[in-house]
Amino acid sequence: MLKIWGRDTSSNVQKPLWAAEELGLSYERVDVGGPFAGLDKSEFVALNPNRKIPVIDHDGFILWESNAVTRYLAGLDSTGKLWPKAAHERALADQWMDWCNSHLWPVFPIVIVGLLRTPPEKRDNAAIEKANEILESEWTVLDKHLAKTPYVAGESFSAGDIPAGVFAWRRYELPVKRTALPNLDAWYARLKERPAYQKTVMTPLS
Repeated sequence: MLKIWGRDTSSNVQKPLWAAEELGLSYERVDVGGPFAGLDKSEFVALNPNRKIPVIDHDGFILWESNAVTRYLAGLDSTGKLWPKAAHERALADQWMDWCNSHLWPVFPIVIVGLLRTPPEKRDNAAIEKANEILESEWTVLDKHLAKTPYVAGESFSAGDIPAGVFAWRRYELPVKRTALPNLDAWYARLKERPAYQKTVMTPLS
């Protein structure tokens, strides 16, 4: 049995949830983190000493770090539905997953916290605007790549699309200034057609 710890509104938790839904995996999700707290409880710390979500328990195998968890779940399916069989496609999927952690994740919290969790009168609008400018510059990199291929690793959707797709929902839903990026727009439209994306990612932001 697969158990996933983490609130379903967390961007990092949505990655393995999306992967599990794409693969039709049965799982139990446990609310923890954010308004549910619990990250400092001894039971959770025993699972992840970093006190962060998500964490999975798959028949006794414990794993944390959202991209690692997503890759693990993708690899459970031998057909290559989410984890490409071709080495170069797997490498591209890995590359864009790491790109999200290195280029999007360090900046996104400034925008998320600023716009969703901070009262208007207390917001640092200059910092939010600057962070969004950085993010838009980063999205341009992905847009140029998507001019050559419909998905990040090639012709087919893969786990490589999941982290960027989770952040893309936030880009398009938040009240921020967006650069015209037609290839990113088309890729995002394709993601929104996927039932698993609709179920796990296209939820109210918080």
